[in-house]
Amino acid sequence: MITPRIIRSKESRAARQGKRPLTWRPSRAGQQVRTGLHTGTGGILYTSKNRNVYALPCLSKTSLAELHQLRWTKAELRRARDARADAAQATSPDHDCDPFPSKDKSMPIPALDHLKPFTISVPDEQLEDLKTRLRSTRWPEDIGNEDWFYGVNGAYLKQLVEYWIDAFDWRKAEGQINGYANYRIVIDDVPVHFLYKAGKGKSPIPIILSHGWPWTFWDWSKVIDPLADPGRFGGDPTDAFDVLVTSLPGFGFSTPLPRPDMNFWKIADIYHLLMTDTLGLSRYAAGGSDVGSLVTGQLGHKYANSLYGVYLARPLRLNFFSGERPWDVTGGQMVPQGASAEIRDAMLRVQRRFAAHIAVHVLDSETQAYGLSDSPVGMLAWLLHRWRNWSDSQGSVESVFPRDHMLTNATIYWINNSARTTMRTYANAARYPWQPSHDRKPAIEAPVGVTLLGFENPPGVTTANRVEAYRKSADAAWLNTTYINAHEKGGHFAPYENPGAVISDIRATFRPLRENFRGP
Repeated sequence: MITPRIIRSKESRAARQGKRPLTWRPSRAGQQVRTGLHTGTGGILYTSKNRNVYALPCLSKTSLAELHQLRWTKAELRRARDARADAAQATSPDHDCDPFPSKDKSMPIPALDHLKPFTISVPDEQLEDLKTRLRSTRWPEDIGNEDWFYGVNGAYLKQLVEYWIDAFDWRKAEGQINGYANYRIVIDDVPVHFLYKAGKGKSPIPIILSHGWPWTFWDWSKVIDPLADPGRFGGDPTDAFDVLVTSLPGFGFSTPLPRPDMNFWKIADIYHLLMTDTLGLSRYAAGGSDVGSLVTGQLGHKYANSLYGVYLARPLRLNFFSGERPWDVTGGQMVPQGASAEIRDAMLRVQRRFAAHIAVHVLDSETQAYGLSDSPVGMLAWLLHRWRNWSDSQGSVESVFPRDHMLTNATIYWINNSARTTMRTYANAARYPWQPSHDRKPAIEAPVGVTLLGFENPPGVTTANRVEAYRKSADAAWLNTTYINAHEKGGHFAPYENPGAVISDIRATFRPLRENFRGP
């Protein structure tokens, strides 16, 4: 079966007059193309009412059954049949039927030509308002909390806020982000921001990367260039990717989010439309961690036939939020009777680490959002507690996250007023539980590569035996695991904490898989 590719295109006047062979060329930004079918020797173009243009290469070799699968109207199919006859006569035997015959195969995804670039430019007034709010903070007393037992330590938080006011340079961070190609589009009323880096190699394959909470897309920043241009970083150029890093809908610059119901499996549907309908890709790779692991896992479950495979750092079961107590990180299970003191203490530490987070985000996200949306210090404290406790920081958050990185992420959360919509992702995962698209096993049918990091080793499990323990766990039964590796360093924020492990594991995951398919 062929897959339509979406482009913006028009037939050149010279070609219509027979002065030179017809080629399909991307249109200039904003150019209008009339609805209907447009045909030529290179293929057939169908422009839908939403102004997407579907390019079908090799029309003369395209069966009518395949055209029927595109669900066109009878009139469109009638015109397609006529176009097939014309194409069969006009196409030379050695024509490669490429709708982009002059396009360098190492060039970026062609469909990006019709998307308007997005530049991040926060108004000065908004930055000044942030500083005013920071200076006006009414601080609570923080007595007896030097060990962070009760939450974020006030003395450290005040230091970080002073740095945010006096030393942090948002414009520098903004410039670094804008150093990449950024786009922002709307799909089914859902805004989607993504950063793009074209691959440099023989045949880069597209990969879409999804982050978690309290992440932003910028937590993937350390791995973008090495994945796109491995040769420049001492790797094999044949491992190159066209890298897309998204802001999850409701996060970062994928805001404001008008839909109240978004959760991970609905985000997966949006991302699949982005990669196939918007970018016209017949096959792509996907990777993610934390919430992004759920999004990516759902892609591997529902859309396996459109994927090279998926990569998961910190894999999670797709029914993670589907139980009777989705707010309970223990799942209702207590420490087993007879467990050693060491195992007991380790289990309680893990439960304490996540208990309040899951419970508040599932049960009380809207209530919490009023405070986080009004107070940048309150918001920063909520983020900071997770950065410190979930990373492999050993209690020193700046050993993992420099202040500038933390405050870049905090500023992205603040300027987009995204606290509510980011937290509601959890509540909606429980309110609209995941339902399988099929009953085949494993549920995630696409080939899966997995990275496991040491700080998140389960109680009683070491990095040395982590892979073996995972393969024996109930979680592993969800995955069609083709690659798995464990590393000592790193915690919840895999691509930022241990970028070398993530880079090498992504490359290793897809190295054999890309050989099984031709690029899109």
